[in-house]
Amino acid sequence: MSASRLHDLSRCAIHTQTNKSWKLRQCIDHYSAAGIKGISVWRNVLEEIKLADAAKMLRDAGMTVPALVRGGFFVAKDSPAKKKASEANRRCIEEAQAIGAEMIVLVVGAVPGISLTEARKQVADGMAAMLPEARAAGVKLAIEPLHPMYAGDRSCINRMAEARHICEQLNDPLVGIAVDVYHVWWDPDLETEIALAGKMKTLFGYHVCDWRPNTRHLLTDRGLMGDGCIDLRTIRGWVEATGFRGCNEVEIFSDEYWAMDQQAYLEKICRAYLQHV
Repeated sequence: MSASRLHDLSRCAIHTQTNKSWKLRQCIDHYSAAGIKGISVWRNVLEEIKLADAAKMLRDAGMTVPALVRGGFFVAKDSPAKKKASEANRRCIEEAQAIGAEMIVLVVGAVPGISLTEARKQVADGMAAMLPEARAAGVKLAIEPLHPMYAGDRSCINRMAEARHICEQLNDPLVGIAVDVYHVWWDPDLETEIALAGKMKTLFGYHVCDWRPNTRHLLTDRGLMGDGCIDLRTIRGWVEATGFRGCNEVEIFSDEYWAMDQQAYLEKICRAYLQHV
């Protein structure tokens, strides 16, 4: 690795949920001080401040906002639940536009008792319904495939191939995929699917962390880059080969790291990013 690369955080972005205890202002200030100018904003940090104030904070700090996280949850058993999801996604679009987020990351949903086939149809229908407002706001919609362990109740889209099928069906430049290594590193077709996403211009986002072989909790024990078994350098190589030049977004849910002093944790994130990403 070149000496310049060793100190290059120019394409690093961090999800606010990675430093769960920090408010948006703290995230902006600490990331900026570390030389990180990318921030993907989770909606919870917007709840206690005005959107206009959040937008001004981000703009004044010169922060790039790859994504607002998260929308979706389209799958539902009845009309009231579908209407509720539609209203929530409408608010997502408004928030993304207000803070200058490039895309909304979609966790698409799954409901026990609804087949995966029907659930995926509901996802495509729900995204199609979002498109006119997303287009008016200039906001992309990025499907995030989730690991199969979430197929029962969180996401019916578990491989990039399934996300690609929806992209093909909707055939809209605003519809694409957010690739999170935590969820897809195991897929034997990953290299092929990343290349296809590059050709289709649907590779919208790239998220990094690590998978601990001795995972203690399936939601809140993600590893810091280098803690686990994901071949991050190889996967980033596949992503870069498509021409992707977006942010490498650090997204870690970890009870262990959340319990740390968050400034010390941020320093660990920077070191791990430079060494392993």
